[in-house]
Amino acid sequence: MNIWQVKDQILNLVGKYKSQVDFFAIRLERSQGADIFLRSGKIETLSTGISIGGQVRACHRGGWGFASFNNLTNLESKLQEAIAAAKWVGNEQTILAEVEPVQAQVSLIQDNPQNIELLAKKNLCSHYAEILRSVSDQVVSTAVRYGDCTQQVVIATSEGTMIEQEWADWEMRCSATARSGDLVQTGRETVGSRRGYSDLLNLDQQVVGAAQRAVTALNLPTVQGNTYTVVIDPILAGLFVHEAFGHLSEADMLYENPDMLETMSLGRRFGSEDLQIFDGAAPAEHRGSYLYDDEGVPATTTQLIKDGVLVGRLHSRETAGKLGEKVTGNARCLDYHYPPIVRMTNTWIERGQTPVADLFTDIPLGVYAKNWQGGMTNGEMFTFTAGEAWMIRNGKIAEPVKDVTLSGNVFETLADIEAIGNDFLWDESGGCGKGGQSGLAVGCGSPSLRIKNAIVGGEDLA
Repeated sequence: MNIWQVKDQILNLVGKYKSQVDFFAIRLERSQGADIFLRSGKIETLSTGISIGGQVRACHRGGWGFASFNNLTNLESKLQEAIAAAKWVGNEQTILAEVEPVQAQVSLIQDNPQNIELLAKKNLCSHYAEILRSVSDQVVSTAVRYGDCTQQVVIATSEGTMIEQEWADWEMRCSATARSGDLVQTGRETVGSRRGYSDLLNLDQQVVGAAQRAVTALNLPTVQGNTYTVVIDPILAGLFVHEAFGHLSEADMLYENPDMLETMSLGRRFGSEDLQIFDGAAPAEHRGSYLYDDEGVPATTTQLIKDGVLVGRLHSRETAGKLGEKVTGNARCLDYHYPPIVRMTNTWIERGQTPVADLFTDIPLGVYAKNWQGGMTNGEMFTFTAGEAWMIRNGKIAEPVKDVTLSGNVFETLADIEAIGNDFLWDESGGCGKGGQSGLAVGCGSPSLRIKNAIVGGEDLA
């Protein structure tokens, strides 16, 4: 059964069951994609697949029932299961922010991945794998992964919303590991797109750069751990705003945690008057962009920090209702197996006024960090590893160093941003994880930042 052929059935179910609970939503999905993985030039994965399934969520007296399925003929029975579960657990009051019902049919697909032959995708991966290997004999292993996906979704609610939406996504990940004796270093490059396959072509220079970073790092000195003034580039700054601050803006992390809700009180100052932070799916053609979220709420742009002050947060209908705030269209699910939860979309720090060259001025001893290798957060604490870094000496970029990690408290770090560059860059490489739903496409953007009192890890000072 095709998901586009069940609209009449859905409408009949809405009429039949909408009086039995306070609210329910039906989400049907058809996904099709390719997955290719080459390790050291050898194919480990070369596959295509199609997945069809759905989910139903019901809410009654504040209790939620959820059921997912991969056989559309089970739709009515799964709706009945979700309704029964909601009635079993509901014992309070259903509070959902009100939204106007939407009827829409939209497509965000500009270039369909299915129009590109699998062999062409495989050959592209082999090309990048060969580039990685050719950089140096010290490159001992490489990895190239390609993925694409088209997703068609139907969302219907008991309130009268009926939305058909489709999109496409591409991603290419390349990495090289270099070795010299016991020393091992890795360089990575990832490119993602919601526009088209062409964005994954002609990446030779970036791929070479990933391998060169790994080889070069073998002979670099390790940075001495200390507290420095640091300058971070837009890619590392974008990771920071997403991981360290963005997750704390997701309202489902707050409304059941009074301490964190107090910490994230609207009106609290977090930084200078130059600091502006946003999240939103409304800006077009980024990896976190869409027209309607997985509750059928229209996409928006939400300002989180205005002139250094917290002014907004990200919501589902339930969190907005419980906190008495406006919906933001941030309820998202990875696929039909999972219920929508509050997720970031495209998160960015607005461009500043300081010329990038001036960010380094008057720093007697500091660190310039670019790109990212990885990182982790725990509440308001974070640790990130830079992809490449240099010392700053007397206001100038000096010798390169390796193993640079930046750590600290996000609120203290926001307050320690001394200057915001007049450059800006979107990083479309991100795949966000939360609540067991990993790999959700997001976008991150930022200018370069100058931050004082940053804790930089490396070799201990002796």
